Amino acid sequence: MKGWIENFVEALSAEKGFSPNTCRAYRNDLEQFWAYLRDSASGLLGSGEKVDVRNVDDMVIRSYLGFLYKRNQKSTIARKLSALRSFFRFLVKRGVISTSPAETVLTPKRGRPMPNYLPVDDMFRLLDGLKEAFRRLGGMKGESVLALRNWAIIETLYSTGVRVAELAGMDIGDVDFDKGFVRVIGKGHKERLVPVGEKALTCIRAYLDKRGEAMGSGMQGGEPLFLNSRGGRLSTRSIARLLEQVVRQLGLLVPISPHGLRHTFATHMLECGADLRAVQELLGHASLTTTQRYTHVSIDRLMEVYDKAHPRR
Repeated sequence: MKGWIENFVEALSAEKGFSPNTCRAYRNDLEQFWAYLRDSASGLLGSGEKVDVRNVDDMVIRSYLGFLYKRNQKSTIARKLSALRSFFRFLVKRGVISTSPAETVLTPKRGRPMPNYLPVDDMFRLLDGLKEAFRRLGGMKGESVLALRNWAIIETLYSTGVRVAELAGMDIGDVDFDKGFVRVIGKGHKERLVPVGEKALTCIRAYLDKRGEAMGSGMQGGEPLFLNSRGGRLSTRSIARLLEQVVRQLGLLVPISPHGLRHTFATHMLECGADLRAVQELLGHASLTTTQRYTHVSIDRLMEVYDKAHPRR
């Protein structure tokens, strides 16, 4: 089974263009299932490292889901079951098995939590308080390369609604300062153009100018847009950490992550009347259903208007 897991993950990358993070998540979920089979199958499916995928049936998968219920939320279990379905479909296509044992296993019902986001006032408080937050965090002057970089990161996340991995993957040449767009490589290596506001562009310009002065050399379009202290590409974890520190310093009541800024972007766009399909394109969602998660705020606002205005509410 271990070998087929590796083949499957390689196919996700080569054939479907999945990102390294997505491939890693699939591998982790499938290796957890493999470990469960090795530890719990009592030799019925094979011994030790030689667990035979052809011996896995729907009852084995249901038993595994029962094992997961003790340790995981329903959303996590649903994701792991989805990984198993994809894996066994892959085996069917390769002729290893005739039918998938995971297809008849029902996905656990799960509530869909409301996306975490900042109201407009809190978002502006965050942006307006960046200079003071950076000063508290490390004695950074407002015009230092580090402070300007962090400022540009947060402004760009809110201005564009891009995923944190998409932001970390941007190169200098992906920013079109004249037309006000950024080129984004999203999930599945799909490319899209996203508008970016003038305030964010101003912050990016200031950061790049200061960075050029500090490095004493010109910059190429293929260089990473945001660098770490060692001159390499800034990681998604570092971006999340810096935002976490800023939020804590400003004392915001709602904890916010880079993905939370993406939720905030979408929510504010819809609140201000943006078309749902336009927001779908901006976010790079393959399905409109995913984008509809953000309409809860607009619906709340409509209900408030309805209650105030309708003569027979």
